[in-house]
Amino acid sequence: MKSSRIGRKPISIPSGVDIKIADATLSAKGPKGQIIVPLHPFVSVTMESGQVRIQHNTNHGEVVTGARLKLNRSISGTMRANISNAINGVTHGFERRLALVGVGYRAQTKGKVLSLSLGFSHPTEFPVPEGITIETPSQTEVIIKGINKELVGLVASQIRRVRPPEPYKGKGVRYANEIIEIKETKKK
Repeated sequence: MKSSRIGRKPISIPSGVDIKIADATLSAKGPKGQIIVPLHPFVSVTMESGQVRIQHNTNHGEVVTGARLKLNRSISGTMRANISNAINGVTHGFERRLALVGVGYRAQTKGKVLSLSLGFSHPTEFPVPEGITIETPSQTEVIIKGINKELVGLVASQIRRVRPPEPYKGKGVRYANEIIEIKETKKK
């Protein structure tokens, strides 16, 4: 039985990374830290010759067809991506950059709190979660770093949600590579 094209690709383990598979979890430990990935019951994960392989499994030899087969294939691809992201995170880490666009908009880190002045009557305090570091190299630039790709993206979206870019002037918090389509104002 075929699995998804992404799910079939083996993941090579770089030097300096230690992988352990036990009790429906995969633990990846590297120079940047450690991540534990929960494994889905539809997937079996094996390690052989410096590579991690993922296969969707069938329950006790039963023939799986239709929607269940499609679900098993898609889950094997998703698990492969999650494990690959964990290995990449403990070796290199992930980062998202945000840009503050607007007059008087600025960001500043104060310990484990990010203080944002975004045109409201008071500064907005954003608590930095565990496992994430936030840097502000300039007043209008925020860099979010961490080993968990999902958490880095979640924190970036939560900060962006405080003042999303508006469509008429483009003011607000945006991703560094985001392109905002500016709407034309109403003509009289």
